[in-house]
Amino acid sequence: MTETLRPKVLVVGGGPGGYVAAIRAGQLGLDTVLVETGRLGGTCLTRGCIPSKALIHAAGLYEEAVAASGEAGRFGIRLSQPPSLRFDETMGWKDGVVDRLSGGVSGLLRKAKVRVVTGWASFSDAKTCTVETTGGGVVIQAEHVVLATGSTPVELPFLPFGGRVISSTDALSLTEVPTALAVVGGGYIGLELGIAFAKLGSKVTIVEAQDRILPLYDRRLTEPVSRWLTKHGVAVHLGAKALGQDDAGLLIQTADGTEPLLVPADRILVTVGRQPLTKGWGLEQMGLAVEGRFVKVDDRCATSTTGVWAIGDLVGEPMLAHKASAQGEMVAELIAGHRRRFDPVAIAAVCFTEPEIVSVGLTPDQAPEGVETIVGQFPFQANGRALSMEAGDDGGFVRVLARKSDHRILGLQAVGRHVSELAGEFSTLMEMGAVLEDVAGVIHVHPTLGEAVHESALKALGHALHI
Repeated sequence: MTETLRPKVLVVGGGPGGYVAAIRAGQLGLDTVLVETGRLGGTCLTRGCIPSKALIHAAGLYEEAVAASGEAGRFGIRLSQPPSLRFDETMGWKDGVVDRLSGGVSGLLRKAKVRVVTGWASFSDAKTCTVETTGGGVVIQAEHVVLATGSTPVELPFLPFGGRVISSTDALSLTEVPTALAVVGGGYIGLELGIAFAKLGSKVTIVEAQDRILPLYDRRLTEPVSRWLTKHGVAVHLGAKALGQDDAGLLIQTADGTEPLLVPADRILVTVGRQPLTKGWGLEQMGLAVEGRFVKVDDRCATSTTGVWAIGDLVGEPMLAHKASAQGEMVAELIAGHRRRFDPVAIAAVCFTEPEIVSVGLTPDQAPEGVETIVGQFPFQANGRALSMEAGDDGGFVRVLARKSDHRILGLQAVGRHVSELAGEFSTLMEMGAVLEDVAGVIHVHPTLGEAVHESALKALGHALHI
């Protein structure tokens, strides 16, 4: 028997954009239904951001234990024998973190009185979809539809996923650490996972088509990461292209154009980007305007069809979970009658490599033509907190870019251990329209990494205290 639901709001997709939209809509008293085919939390929580960070954390602890078991020990700590790695238990712990957070999302939706329908939504028109559930078909006819379908890994035609060719999702479900791992793509996903598996004992090779790793960041930010890769024996082929595979591993064309090179690998991880999930749920039947590969929206995330909204990875770059969440909250409030628009000054991005990178706003290379700027950069080797956790000698720093005429901050970046935790301060400074004097006047707690933010502003003003 088919059930028919007629909610005020239908949200399609239970990721960080969709579930936030549904929770906020429920909080505002709107009758809301959320459709999700998999686990609540979406790619970020269940197959991406969270499990990868859990694996990265475990890998770092294992690396520290291995170092402490060496002849010299570490910080006076000496283990009598090398640690053993039970990878199944590592992955079990990682899955436990995911379970806890996914269950938390479920609880929040219940609290907001959101009904969750599990299954795949197929639209017959802009406001009507059918969901095949284990209990039968459900037809949903909504006044407002919020599309939050997310994205999927890009597949290379000559290296289709399957067998030893894996996506980032597959990498987070492995049952054993690869002996040799070839990573196609030197962006943040490939490097985060490649570095984690290198710490766990894999022989890792990075293959990147451009002339440098992490091409979205400037070279000063990526140099400490490159040094870590070299120091830890991770091979990096720049200006190289993957060609395919044979029985022994990955075939690549190197930058010098010689004969194809074989990269031995029992796993080939392809991380060449993500694409919006626009197929299989009825985009064509909804009659929505598109812009390239994305659904076209305005500054309220409204599509070309009244009452249909789209958020997150589906609507364009940056394809980041926190952007999707902000858009989801905004759309729910718009449906409830609030006046909102999506117009952030800047959206911070973090790369959880070794060391970490965080960036918000403009880099010095991106300063508008004709605008004079000043740069303040402070090294972590002069920061007490960094030195106290052995994070001062990897080339890390905090950098601020400001307009020379009025000292308005245009961008902030950092590279170093745990600098992802500076993202909140960076974003706040950008959104409040801070000038260098604002940062210089804020008393930063000692000893913390945040003191480097203060010192970078002082450096730009010409009077840094500790360098």
